[in-house]
Amino acid sequence: MKMDIQFIDNGSVSSPLGFLAAGVTAGFKRSGAPDMALLASECPCRVAGAFTANLFAAAPVTYDRQILSGEGMVRAVVINSGIANACTGARGLEDSRKSASLVAEALGVKPEEVLVASTGRIGDFLPMDIMAKGVKLGVEVLSSTGGAAAARAIMTTDTRPKSFAVRIDVGGKTVTLGGMTKGAGMICPRLRPAHPKQATMLAFVTTDANISVAALRASLDSSIDCSFNRITIDGDTSTNDTFLVLANGKAGNAEIQPGSPEQRLFAEALSALAGRLAKEMVKDGEGVTRFVEVNVTGAKSDADARICAEAIANSELCKTAWFGADPNWGRILCAAGYSGIAFDPAKVNLDLQHVATVRNGQDAKVATEEELGKLCDAPEVIIDLDLGSGNGKFTEWTCDLTYQYVKINADYHT
Repeated sequence: MKMDIQFIDNGSVSSPLGFLAAGVTAGFKRSGAPDMALLASECPCRVAGAFTANLFAAAPVTYDRQILSGEGMVRAVVINSGIANACTGARGLEDSRKSASLVAEALGVKPEEVLVASTGRIGDFLPMDIMAKGVKLGVEVLSSTGGAAAARAIMTTDTRPKSFAVRIDVGGKTVTLGGMTKGAGMICPRLRPAHPKQATMLAFVTTDANISVAALRASLDSSIDCSFNRITIDGDTSTNDTFLVLANGKAGNAEIQPGSPEQRLFAEALSALAGRLAKEMVKDGEGVTRFVEVNVTGAKSDADARICAEAIANSELCKTAWFGADPNWGRILCAAGYSGIAFDPAKVNLDLQHVATVRNGQDAKVATEEELGKLCDAPEVIIDLDLGSGNGKFTEWTCDLTYQYVKINADYHT
């Protein structure tokens, strides 16, 4: 079994065998831009998913959780952009069911074999006449080359579609995973697996792997903290966050079982794909000019490292300093200090762009402020913070906070 993970040129959700996709303009957006996507498999799929931790979970999230609480197979996903179908009560849930039924009827499958997802304004009901129109248009143009159009159709304030695919060898069979995601604001996912029962980030992965439900769910679970649960653009967790993985078995490999070398390889490939998608979300965040990686090490536990990294990544003072290429390391230490975890400030070391900046809690005096400022005036900024108190570590991916972010979100509703 080869361990190589190969990214595919122009890969998408329709790259794996047996998957079709479409992106169309139904009319959800006043702009007239594409606003509805459809994914379908030629045969039933095993599915795993994770959803928002927000208590105001949107109707499509509630609907999908109900579907994934069982062991049933799915055949399709319908995604609309422009209206979130969140905070819409019983009518919103019924509209999600109706959306699934429209797709099921058009494809000749069961309603419970169709998942739904929505993104856009909170509080508005789905116009079902537009949904019906979009389903009809989408089914008509479903194709094995439709992945790029689907990725464009789910965008809201994104400036570009985000779509990739990877290929691995499993027992002499080529297995492909394709993915797409959207999200540029209201991004601080706190995804929770859908098993057992229990402006937006949407992510969808398709694969032709033959993999058991247990192995698929285990792979999704392990991929979350390596990808979507380590990003933040603005610290806001959406009502609609959804991450779905569909596997149709078309690759013809022997069924992947939990804990096997094949499952570990599949999980590694899924994490690589999801991580690439997650990074691209941050880089395409609303008004973003800098991608920032915050590496916290030396914490008492991984959980403490995560709390510290998130405090820094969501600090408005840090984010505005990054926008101005201001190497204001005091703001970083301040955020670590108020994060709520325990460590000894006298043991803290900090590097900016791999240059010693703080040693033992004080200015390292290795580089001047002007020199550090020039280093931080880059598309990607690396922050390495060692708390010197243990072996805990965590990496968070974030960005700067710009004038454009404020403008986009001040105008979003109007």
